[in-house]
Amino acid sequence: MLFLLVILFSLGLQAQQTEGKQINIIYGANFTKDEAQFPGASIFSKDDQRQVQFEHQGADLWCDIAIFYAQENKLKAIGNIRLQQGDSIELNSGKIDYDGNTKLAKAWENVDLTNGQMTLTTDTLYFDREKQESYYRSGGKVVDSANVLTSTIGTYFMTPKKYQFQNEVHIDNPEYTVDSEQLDYYTTSKNAYMYGPSTITGEEYKIYCERGFYDTKIERGYGIKNTRIDYNNKIIEGDSLYFDKISAFASATNNIKITDTINDGVIRAHYAEVFKDKDSVFATKRAVSISLVQQDSLYIHGDTLMVTGKPESRILRAFRNAKFYKTDLSGKCDSIHFNEKTGITELVTDPIMWNVENQITGDSIHLISDLETEKLDSLKVLENAFIISLDTISREGYNQAKGKDLFGKFIENELKIIDLVKNTEVIYYMYNDDQELIGIDKTICSKIRLLMANNDIEDITFFVNPDGDIFPEKDLPIESRKLKGFIWRGDERILNKDDIFDEDDNTITLVKIRGIENPIDIDAEEKERSKNENDPVNNIPPSKATQPKETKVSKVQSP
Repeated sequence: MLFLLVILFSLGLQAQQTEGKQINIIYGANFTKDEAQFPGASIFSKDDQRQVQFEHQGADLWCDIAIFYAQENKLKAIGNIRLQQGDSIELNSGKIDYDGNTKLAKAWENVDLTNGQMTLTTDTLYFDREKQESYYRSGGKVVDSANVLTSTIGTYFMTPKKYQFQNEVHIDNPEYTVDSEQLDYYTTSKNAYMYGPSTITGEEYKIYCERGFYDTKIERGYGIKNTRIDYNNKIIEGDSLYFDKISAFASATNNIKITDTINDGVIRAHYAEVFKDKDSVFATKRAVSISLVQQDSLYIHGDTLMVTGKPESRILRAFRNAKFYKTDLSGKCDSIHFNEKTGITELVTDPIMWNVENQITGDSIHLISDLETEKLDSLKVLENAFIISLDTISREGYNQAKGKDLFGKFIENELKIIDLVKNTEVIYYMYNDDQELIGIDKTICSKIRLLMANNDIEDITFFVNPDGDIFPEKDLPIESRKLKGFIWRGDERILNKDDIFDEDDNTITLVKIRGIENPIDIDAEEKERSKNENDPVNNIPPSKATQPKETKVSKVQSP
């Protein structure tokens, strides 16, 4: 008896489950059967009044002809099909196969799916009502109020209202286009998340990345893998890049390279900001500017670099602990100021410069370039000018010259003529043709001219009442062989491009860019983004993990 009750209860439960899943006929109109062609099926067709209608668990389907397998709970619909789910989802097609047990529909022939905000069209669409997903595998197009999106493969997730596009993804907008290998697109916010090689092309910019985010409504976004922005005659590359069309602003974090395509200059750093309207760049964290001077690279470094102005009027500033290097010229000071329009480079506050073996110091040092040839033309050292070089023969004494000001002339990029004026003094080691020391010249006068050859003193001319003598080496005490104010700083000399960086520059810790190593829940990210109102990318404050240390503002956000 107990066994019979169990059997009856089980059969009753199965009947309830089957009944709950059963496709229901709302309007059958004309009814027929064709056992030869459709064994076990009931065939319904529309009449003059209305189409055939079915209902299944919150969805209604209308069609011209329906082949219904009640036992299998399956339906084949043909002709002018409309599938309505709730108030928002509507699917239209020429044919549909629908399984009531799995709630899976296959629609083909002129398929379109709408949700009130967008329309999807494709040749064949699969609609999984259980998972609330629809997908195509043979090409489709989505049109909403902002964009037209096409791809080979696409999946629509109805709960977050998100599309996942794959293979030849393309977004067409009057202001820009997007091409990607994989892209997630939220139909409500119009936000796009890109994976794989992706390119965004606007009227005045082009962005490439292999992982990133883009707000298609306001043209704002970022990339965090192999990212590049072509932006107002500049190419910006870095581990993480942020871009905002409205504010005409871009920023970059880690391993940055900014190329000036007009002036052939390059800036490298680990944090940078680019302001399009001002045509300016701010860079810090191992920042260095690299430019070509007479087939030689000039490197300029500072804790902070700023480049401002239009191409023909560029101004470069290097602040705090500034240094520069090229093969035959190097130096350091507190700050460097270079004006493209005047061709003047100013070394400001405690400057020191090395022209090959010559150490040059003064209160202020100016390097002047020829604007036509772009070659170094002249040198000015203002107040307390002092030039020192180690005697190349004895390798013990020092040739020295000092005065109030120094004026130098470059010929073919070599310092050839040096004039020292006002209260000038010289100490110079003199040799004969056999390189035997003749004596040490120690003279004071009003003006001195040094003629240089092979970066060494070849000839000295004294002007206006020179007073001095050539002393035999034994007659000039060692303590008298240095002019007042003499300081030899050879150990500080910058000998190669790596010397412009201090230990702090070389041991800098790069910030961790969120989203590169580990996958992130993009649905959760999008939900947070839509709720927050303080986001530079879409109202989400950048996480502390993405902000460079010692930088007040980082507008880089990572997916």
